[in-house]
Amino acid sequence: MKNLFSIIALFHFTIAATAQDVRTFKSFKKTPNGLEVSVSDGKYLIHFYNESIVETTFLPTGEIFNPESHAVVLTAQSKIGKTSEKNGTITLSSAGINVAITKSPFHISYSYKNKLLLSEKNGYAKKSETGNDGKTQHLETLNFNLDKDEALYGGGARVLGMNRRGHRLQLYNRASYGYESRAELMNFTMPLVLSSKIYAVHFDNPAIGYLDLDSKKDNTLAYETISGRKTYQVIAADSWPKLMENYTALTGRQPLPPRWAFGNFASRFGYRDQEMADNTAKHFIDDKIPVDAMIFDLYWFGKTIKGTMGNLEFDKDNFPNPEKMISGLKDKGIKTVLITEPFILTTSSKWQEAVDKKVLATDATGTPFTYDFYFGNTGLVDVFKPDAKTWFWDIYKNLGKMGIAGVWGDLGEPEVFPSEAFTAKGKADEVHNIYGHNWAKMVFEGYQKDFPNQRPFILMRSGYTGSQRYGMIPWSGDVSRSWGGLSGQMEISLEMGMQGMGYMHSDLGGFAGDYNDNELYLRWLQYGVFQPVFRPHAQEAVASEAVYKDIITKEKAKKIIELRYRLLPYNYNIAFENHKTGMPLMRPLLFEESTNENLIAKSQTYLWGNDFLVTPVVKSGEKETVVYFPKGSQWFDFFDNQEKHLGGKTETVKTAEDHIPVYVRGGAFIPMSKVVQNTEAYSQTDLEIHYYYDADVKNSKLELYLDDGLTPDAFEKGTYEMLTFASIVDKKGFTIKINDQPNKDYIVNNKKYRIFLHGMTILPQISVGGNTINPDADGGPLHFDLNINPGNTEIKIQF
Repeated sequence: MKNLFSIIALFHFTIAATAQDVRTFKSFKKTPNGLEVSVSDGKYLIHFYNESIVETTFLPTGEIFNPESHAVVLTAQSKIGKTSEKNGTITLSSAGINVAITKSPFHISYSYKNKLLLSEKNGYAKKSETGNDGKTQHLETLNFNLDKDEALYGGGARVLGMNRRGHRLQLYNRASYGYESRAELMNFTMPLVLSSKIYAVHFDNPAIGYLDLDSKKDNTLAYETISGRKTYQVIAADSWPKLMENYTALTGRQPLPPRWAFGNFASRFGYRDQEMADNTAKHFIDDKIPVDAMIFDLYWFGKTIKGTMGNLEFDKDNFPNPEKMISGLKDKGIKTVLITEPFILTTSSKWQEAVDKKVLATDATGTPFTYDFYFGNTGLVDVFKPDAKTWFWDIYKNLGKMGIAGVWGDLGEPEVFPSEAFTAKGKADEVHNIYGHNWAKMVFEGYQKDFPNQRPFILMRSGYTGSQRYGMIPWSGDVSRSWGGLSGQMEISLEMGMQGMGYMHSDLGGFAGDYNDNELYLRWLQYGVFQPVFRPHAQEAVASEAVYKDIITKEKAKKIIELRYRLLPYNYNIAFENHKTGMPLMRPLLFEESTNENLIAKSQTYLWGNDFLVTPVVKSGEKETVVYFPKGSQWFDFFDNQEKHLGGKTETVKTAEDHIPVYVRGGAFIPMSKVVQNTEAYSQTDLEIHYYYDADVKNSKLELYLDDGLTPDAFEKGTYEMLTFASIVDKKGFTIKINDQPNKDYIVNNKKYRIFLHGMTILPQISVGGNTINPDADGGPLHFDLNINPGNTEIKIQF
């Protein structure tokens, strides 16, 4: 430890010498869980949340500390940090993170288990710059030293390449209409940086600004903001999964969505009337194409795109009996989701009510702030004002009483939000990036209060760090309906999953434009099976729903959708893992091999959960593609049981027209189900368990989480069941042990599962409880049926 801090002090004497001219050490004192360090121009407040997370605030002289965080929910543990002083360095240490404060020249650095993570360069400073509009912008900055080789991730949703080092990222949520293979600024910007050294830095301030990831090539990370807190958290871990767990412990974890959210959505811009909606539902049922929900775009409240936003009630001319429509869809197992926006146009039916009740953002005099944008002249609901939240939620509550099952919040960046506007929490630029975050919070907490037995579905385009804890389901905006648009979707979802937002997904098939390419549509759907939310959606020039495609395309799309439903048990299980640990559903390969430099920028191949390796096809007519198979496992072709690939190798593999390359990890248990029309018909007592035998994997395990798919916080309430499947491999064969231990508050039914054994080259002897079982093959893998009752079941497979 002594040598480490000597090196740190020597290293930073040369690179941070300028700091001694602007900031000098004065004194320090211990606090209950950290330090208060006084310097010439202010003071530092440093404290631990736990042994892996430390928070530092710089408070310039004359400023008052603002304790409010919109991101952090973790309560700091007590008595973690230990303080010592030696050779001019004050050390605040936990079992994990150590903070070293050098007195002269003044300097702060952070290490984790004796490994240097990062350090302040010049720390806090002010600067001014002139923008493209000729206006001068005054910024407050925090900057840090980086290693010359570390890769950087984060900053929200972008298409820049997985390693975002070298970019200066604007922190201002803004839509990027029709983007393709590059998008520098999108709907979801986050003041969060993650490093290939397996640490993260979160700048805990919602005001707009920039995140500079070494754009000047001088090994500097800089956070730049117009105002607000100079607070940041350093989060560290030994592995990527543990870093995800630590970060989501700090900012909150995603509630488990309702099971139907993992099914197929009927969605377009948009269903113009009740008859069209009813006919679309009928087509899905007549064609036996599974579907679980129908999403209504803005025509539900108005006949025209412009001039009607803010009505927020059904247009009775085109939807004469919405209660009957919603009830009829529900009887078919189809949930109804409605789009809403926070803009109340001056031409809308609710304008005067919004003005009278004072629910809108204002100008400096307190008058409703109005301005023009694409949809008309408008005001904006002030979601930071208690009375406005009550007013807005009451609209949702009334829709919920009609039977609405989900909420779609669109344009929540907000899409247009002039800097001159004022809210209850401050000026527009101070709260712009947390508008969608607080909108989702309002809806989520409203459900908790008025619909406590319903899991909310909250589809939103924009948010902030920690938005996942409000059940937000984000999507990647108005992507171009093109191969370029498809090519960036993996990067967006992987990066956002690393930043806590595990349900980032895309409009399958692409949204913007009238480009009609059935090959592109099917390839996008094939990718959609192995990403969080299966929701085809597009402008109406080209239908997004499979039922409106030509006969051949429709039949191919139907098989893709059916595969999505067959994977419901697996997908729901990794969603539970995300809820419990924060692990994203889509995972970059660097999670598997954190020291493999060839993987730090990979996004075209990724892991879906722990056990699927997926490589989408993103080019027209692509006959083959390159796949890296992570080391430490043997990988089985999911669609061809005979083909296997050794880990640690890169191979060129042939592509097939009816599926993308997908592989299963050797030793894995994959739970699957039969195809159902929708999740209302889904049965947890009639599943398939696919085991992929690999002689090199001596032990493997699946914990299969089961609940009713509806009850909020079912895991926390104990209303669930956990089945454990464990394999033990030896020279003579292998044993599968099944343990079914339900909670006392959960009703358990006996199960009849079909067990599939993949990777068998000879016909084994199979017995359960001493009774011999004769498996079937049917031209595929060996399989047999098994009754599973509470308690233990053991299957012996001998060669």
